[in-house]
Amino acid sequence: MRHVMLILVMSGWAASASAGQPAPDGAQVYTATCARCHDDTLPRMPNLDALRERSAQQIQTAITSGVMRQFGGSLSAAERRAVAEFLSGDPSGTLDAPLPPLPAGAYCDAGVARPVDLGAPAWNGWGVDLNNRRFQTTAAAGMTADNVRGLSLKWAFGFPGVTDTGSQTTLVAGRALVGTRNGLVYALDAATGCVHWVHEAPTSVRSAISVGPADGGGHTAYFGDGFASVHAVDLMTGELRWTTGVDDHEASQITGAPALHEGRLYVPVASLEEVSAADPRYECCTFRGSVVALDAATGERLWKTFVIREAPVRTRTNAAGAQNWGPSGAGVWSAPTLDPGRNLLYVATGDAYSDPAAPESDAIVAMTMDTGEIQWVRQTTPGDAFTVACVSGVIPGLPSGDNPIMRANCPESAGPDFDYGSAPILITGSDGRDLVLAGQKSGVMYGMRPDDGEIVWETRVSDGGLIGGIEWGFATDGEQVFVSISDAIEKAPGEAGGVTALRVDDGELVWHAPPVQDTCGNREGCHTAQPAAVTLIPGVVFAGSLDGHLRAHDVDTGRIIWDFDTARQFRTVNGVEARGGALNGPGPTIVDGMLYVVSGYSAFGFMPGNVLLAFAVEE
Repeated sequence: MRHVMLILVMSGWAASASAGQPAPDGAQVYTATCARCHDDTLPRMPNLDALRERSAQQIQTAITSGVMRQFGGSLSAAERRAVAEFLSGDPSGTLDAPLPPLPAGAYCDAGVARPVDLGAPAWNGWGVDLNNRRFQTTAAAGMTADNVRGLSLKWAFGFPGVTDTGSQTTLVAGRALVGTRNGLVYALDAATGCVHWVHEAPTSVRSAISVGPADGGGHTAYFGDGFASVHAVDLMTGELRWTTGVDDHEASQITGAPALHEGRLYVPVASLEEVSAADPRYECCTFRGSVVALDAATGERLWKTFVIREAPVRTRTNAAGAQNWGPSGAGVWSAPTLDPGRNLLYVATGDAYSDPAAPESDAIVAMTMDTGEIQWVRQTTPGDAFTVACVSGVIPGLPSGDNPIMRANCPESAGPDFDYGSAPILITGSDGRDLVLAGQKSGVMYGMRPDDGEIVWETRVSDGGLIGGIEWGFATDGEQVFVSISDAIEKAPGEAGGVTALRVDDGELVWHAPPVQDTCGNREGCHTAQPAAVTLIPGVVFAGSLDGHLRAHDVDTGRIIWDFDTARQFRTVNGVEARGGALNGPGPTIVDGMLYVVSGYSAFGFMPGNVLLAFAVEE
């Protein structure tokens, strides 16, 4: 009944869950938990004055689902609220207030729900299909290259209490399912945006949602959260069916969508431990990325495979006297790609956190679907051991400092941080040959053989970097692969970004559409980099930008045929004040003549936002 209680809270009718209990003292929580790093003792940590420039909501988000999530994990929900209010200077009780009440018209009328047909047009999970191609057919999309120019905004939905949007929108059975950074998962009517139900997860939900049939009837929606737990809820009601934790490391989280096939969920596990390493006294690092297979009906673990096969051991003592560990890292940030015909799944891994960099970091890894046994590993950037301790004033929002102690948890190799954030794609090219396509933050796109990982071709599309190269997702129709380019730190607005098309068979350049100039003006946090995932229908590729624009490109020439600026205020169907901002992470999803995209991404100083936009082709 948690989703029912949450709806009551959103309507302003439910009492606080902590009523009758004394509220924690935020100052005491700060002294006991936070002061050792933030009382001007660590030059790269924001002090009290800097923290007071942030709202209680922003601080609570950082503690519960952002960069401080590992350190806030030991606090109760009430303690997190109290310290956030203390640090921001906001009045006590600010975060206990109910979410903005929704008007009666925000909820769907009884009888609106349609029967569930998983064979009907849908966008289910991250990449539409098991191969993660991010390609929607004309029949399923309900739109063509000829009528894309007629796309216009049909409705907007505001997410209360966030400045970063959460998951990519899943479209199944006339419902739009989307998670948020404050743990609310919404089921909306796809045509109108009215609310069917809201489910409250314990923390942020960034993973796309996957839907499948439930044993005994009905259908279940599956997603992961910022505490590395997987949740299964009833598609029609939002009722919780089961929850399973898949990793007990305090920094672990799930950002990639669970992949569902024949009653099994394949769950990727990543972490923020490389951020924890900014504290020189932190014993860096012990996390290892993994894939976990669960029984979809019960949540029971069937197998778990760490992508780094060697367990971490003590290595050195750092300059601050803290014990260091390794090997570590290689988080799996994106959805697994499934290949049932070969009994294989493919995942892309992130960088290492410790020297020497594990051979499974910055790699594509193939595992058997039935047992999780690793079949092959293809590392594309050796020696990439990196943590945030290596960065001094490079990433906005991370204060600089010249104290060498602050680099105590930086590996000696100080790698380039060339994670894989994009899911691999399995595709059959026009020559009949199967390939695994992989795009990396290094700026290189690869075509690999699925049987052994041998690299067939590689093509550089950008110089890459910390937030560079290919970030969150690319798309293919089997003839061309379409890649959006980030380079958000490495290049200035107007220079960073662009969309590139390569031939699938050999990686040869077909065209490159450069970033659009002069879109930012004086807008704070605006950038032309394009880290968000792209989406493809026949004839058109859609790509978002940190300048807030969603653009449609002709697949033959790269010419822009439609452009919408999301970075503005919107009137919403649920009555929540909302605006769009930077487009990052999730790409648009397209079903039955409508396109859905979330807008807003305040991390690293980019433009905040809190809105889901739904566009329709004008008749």
